[in-house]
Amino acid sequence: MRNIGIMAHIDAGKTTTTERILFYTGKSHRIGEVDDGEAIMDWMEQEQARGITIQSAATTTYWKGYQINIIDTPGHVDFTAEVERSLRVLDGAIAIFDAVRGVESQTETVWRQANRYHVPCVGYVNKMDRMGADFFFVLDDVKNKLKINTAAVQIPIGKESSFEGVIDLIEMKEIHWENEGEKMILSPIAPQREDTAKKWREKLIDALSGVSDAITEKYLSGEEIDPSLIRKELRKAVIKREILPMFVGASRRNLGVQPIIDAIIDFLPAPDEIRPAIGHIIKKDEIQDINIPCDPNGQPLGLVFKIQNDREAGSLCYIRMYCGTLKSSSAVYNTGKKKRERANRILRMHSNKSEAVDSISAGDIGVIIGMKLAQTGDTIGSEGWPVLLEKMQFPEPVISISIEPKTISDSDKLKDILELLSKEDPTFTTKENEETGQLIISGMGELHLDVLVTRILKEFKLGATVGNPQVTFRESINKENTHTENFSKIIAGKENAAGITLHVQPAARGSGNKYIYAAKTSSGKSEIPSEILEAIERGVSGAFSSGIVMGYPCIDITATVTNVQYSELTGTEFAFEACASMAFDETCRNAGPILLEPIMAVDLFSPHDFVGDVMSLVTQRGGHIQSMNSKTDIDEIKAQAPMEKMFGFMTSLRSVSQGRASFSLEFSHFEKKSER
Repeated sequence: MRNIGIMAHIDAGKTTTTERILFYTGKSHRIGEVDDGEAIMDWMEQEQARGITIQSAATTTYWKGYQINIIDTPGHVDFTAEVERSLRVLDGAIAIFDAVRGVESQTETVWRQANRYHVPCVGYVNKMDRMGADFFFVLDDVKNKLKINTAAVQIPIGKESSFEGVIDLIEMKEIHWENEGEKMILSPIAPQREDTAKKWREKLIDALSGVSDAITEKYLSGEEIDPSLIRKELRKAVIKREILPMFVGASRRNLGVQPIIDAIIDFLPAPDEIRPAIGHIIKKDEIQDINIPCDPNGQPLGLVFKIQNDREAGSLCYIRMYCGTLKSSSAVYNTGKKKRERANRILRMHSNKSEAVDSISAGDIGVIIGMKLAQTGDTIGSEGWPVLLEKMQFPEPVISISIEPKTISDSDKLKDILELLSKEDPTFTTKENEETGQLIISGMGELHLDVLVTRILKEFKLGATVGNPQVTFRESINKENTHTENFSKIIAGKENAAGITLHVQPAARGSGNKYIYAAKTSSGKSEIPSEILEAIERGVSGAFSSGIVMGYPCIDITATVTNVQYSELTGTEFAFEACASMAFDETCRNAGPILLEPIMAVDLFSPHDFVGDVMSLVTQRGGHIQSMNSKTDIDEIKAQAPMEKMFGFMTSLRSVSQGRASFSLEFSHFEKKSER
């Protein structure tokens, strides 16, 4: 069995390659094209209309007696959460690179995510048939930018419109394709290409000898190295993430896909070959880490990595089993929520179609129907073995819009829909503005929110009015201050009193908020009860999220309680929580409050002719150019710009570049809002 994902920058050809894999493995009977809106893996109406992947789709196919579970992930930076949760449960991945553009910004992001979860990868350079394609440039680009040792396992025969096949450096054979790519023809290497092939095979052996003693011995003794030994040693190196083997092709023209399917089997690990998942057992307030064995006969343990709502079936819980076997109609235990649920049915997914199965075992991926409380990141197991698998981390939303139902009777329905969507997508949040009563929804970018709003209007058929996008700012302080706050109120004839001295100071940007209790005094001879201390912490923590002047969440503030005035007769939890919140407000108001805005990392690709216009467009919007890298037929510009100024940037960029430049945005950091 292999659990693999396909990851890359937007438009590198992930879905196109997946469609070919499904066709050649016999899972589908015709190739669906993304451009025609017919790709099997892009099943959402919006994915077909926009020609992009929005939700990661899962499917299962079979090749040479192996079961391959494939997850096709989005490439657009707004859907980072989809990629994050897919990589969390995968054992291996195919990293696709554009033969013209090489490593792009989102490629670097997903590579960092793959590093975090130690996912072994094979590389595939796609679009060799495009103008400006250069396999050897991409090889160097990957090595330099991703800091990974690359090794070409294939080299292309020709490039651009003359790209006709590949040379397999392990078998030392040429591969050509016939009959719409279905028939692979192996032939000896043509004499004019022999020298190049020998040179690159030498480089492959050289890269392998750096990590394999068996290859080094054969190489030094001058023996012929058997292809099976190369595969065996390369597999070990890939699983340890020491080498990234590079394949090449043009998926759209059906060239180079079958060797990639073989590479999934040959080089990517089975579930029991990767390092075991780490679980946490909580015993008497102490957390112990344990390794989870990939054993179908063990105690059942799985991770819910995605929730999808289905109109008929309710919540579809995508689950990766790490240990044991889960049978349909059995009771399951949600370890984090300490609640029992029932797995009514278990399905194996093929994009948005499914087939029922009796059970799923360790290493497998499936869908459970019937669980009502499960959320993304929950651990499903048994009461006798309460193990928690680590939670996934998701980035903060940076852009918000207001949404209102057209009729008052629809307001409850809208709230239910928003709750459903935020359960599906951890980077989508909803809150009600206390002053205006408006519902504010926040997400990762303009496209992210646009997709969600379209779903509300079309999929859920709800009439709603949507406001213009607003930037989600943050607040902080730029100097230290100390203040003593006293609170006294008579409620139901009883006096509630509290006194707190609070010191605030700015923390390093990006370090987050910190609460410290450092009060040395306690009134009278009695110690301050723990409930009161908890109430003070609740008051300060609640104030962090409610802002100082503008009501935006606070970041990078260290709040220290230096003194507490407490009396057993009048000190209540309510009084101290309220007093702590008031103390924080008052202290921060006199500590130089500042407004912080989100700064985005902008990655632009422009043909050489329009570079000047594109760069001046970025600087007009308050951006700073950081670097420029010239590629074969295109220039890559890296810049930083305030999110607020980037709305509608696409339209301006198209007009100055005749529609030929493209860009992607990713959140970088918060900095003080300048008076532009």
